[in-house]
Amino acid sequence: MSDYVLSERSLQWAAASINPHAAVQSVRRLLGGTSSLVLQLTVEVDRTKQEVVLRQFDNTEWLLEEPDAAHHEAECLKWVERAGLPAPRLIAYDVNGSECGIPAVLMTRLEGAVQLEPPELDAWVNELAKTLAAIHSVDAEGFPWHYSPYMNTTSPEKPTWSSVPDLWDAAIRIIQGPAPEAKPCFIHRDYHPGNVLWAGEHISGIVDWANGCRGPAGVDLGHCRRDLALLHGIPAADAFLSAYILHAGERFHYDPYWDLLALMDTLFGPPDVDPGWIAFGVTGLTDEMMRERTDQYMISLLKRASLR
Repeated sequence: MSDYVLSERSLQWAAASINPHAAVQSVRRLLGGTSSLVLQLTVEVDRTKQEVVLRQFDNTEWLLEEPDAAHHEAECLKWVERAGLPAPRLIAYDVNGSECGIPAVLMTRLEGAVQLEPPELDAWVNELAKTLAAIHSVDAEGFPWHYSPYMNTTSPEKPTWSSVPDLWDAAIRIIQGPAPEAKPCFIHRDYHPGNVLWAGEHISGIVDWANGCRGPAGVDLGHCRRDLALLHGIPAADAFLSAYILHAGERFHYDPYWDLLALMDTLFGPPDVDPGWIAFGVTGLTDEMMRERTDQYMISLLKRASLR
């Protein structure tokens, strides 16, 4: 039985991409996908069942900005497979929907589950940092996609919801200044706990590679630190930074500029509880807490910037 109705065209394309004799037995929507439709397909080939993942890029706004989104993720998956990272393996992709009706990427399904409230926070944070350092160790020379911020750094919007608006002025002045030098590496561009799968105490895979590119390591670090600060508080974000510095070694030089940029780059209005966190069972957070923690985290970054 399927709990999601997929078009016949998409079903036929997915099955044929796996094996000429394959048939899709069931379709289930997966948790967490907020910018695209992510489905788990159970496919039978010669009486053997296997599960794969189909990502359909149904966000019109995203496709207007990046019409090659499916191609982008497909190339990322090829790149990380060659590097030996724990990520899905590419099966097939449809760049513009000409084959299955909508731009899509078909990939293997990884074992594991998202874990947002671990029993041992320190070990969990350390494993997240270790895995991110491994991603950044991948050679990015020749990868065709390059990092650029989502926001206009010359005229960022000042948060009107904040209880400390004057301090945000100081943060804005920093990101309007020159970016520190940073050697480009391969970055995930959307690395956060919701895109990491766990099997027991260890990470079994990293998913959602649609934004992978060449860029500064601090961007990935800042994105994840922002999420950790909101999800578990500033001490967790700082522990992640310390662990990452340890695992990355001499190839990384920390600068709070990237933290501040990553923080403002993800502010699309007043901070609220991430719907993905709620979908994965996180309770006890409120929108008011998210605004307070965002202010507090920004202040902690200004303190770090003052010590440079």
